[in-house]
Amino acid sequence: QVQLVESGGGLVQAGGSLRLSCGVSGRIFSINAMGWYRQAPGKQRELVARITVGGQTNYADSVKGRFTTSRDSGKNTVYLQMNSLKAEDTAVYYCNVESSYSPYMYWGQGTQVTVSS
Repeated sequence: QVQLVESGGGLVQAGGSLRLSCGVSGRIFSINAMGWYRQAPGKQRELVARITVGGQTNYADSVKGRFTTSRDSGKNTVYLQMNSLKAEDTAVYYCNVESSYSPYMYWGQGTQVTVSS
């Protein structure tokens, strides 16, 4: 059974930093990309950052220059370094893995990030 286990969320003051980690427990075949989404109260889930197996990254405009995603392919772990955090970054952050095989998308349980202004 595949599980994505996230860690690193918490409460931080505006301007501070947090680092999220997500490890894959179990086997996922043919991973294409790993990344992070977030969902704030009353809003839709949105892509924050994504990294492909080839190392290409893309970011939401709202986090460019502040967040960095990276991957340790040997450990099947993805990270999200979040700097210069703002109150509007407050959300539940979900780890995501994209695969070529069903179910194609795997999700973590979510970790709360709260930024106080």
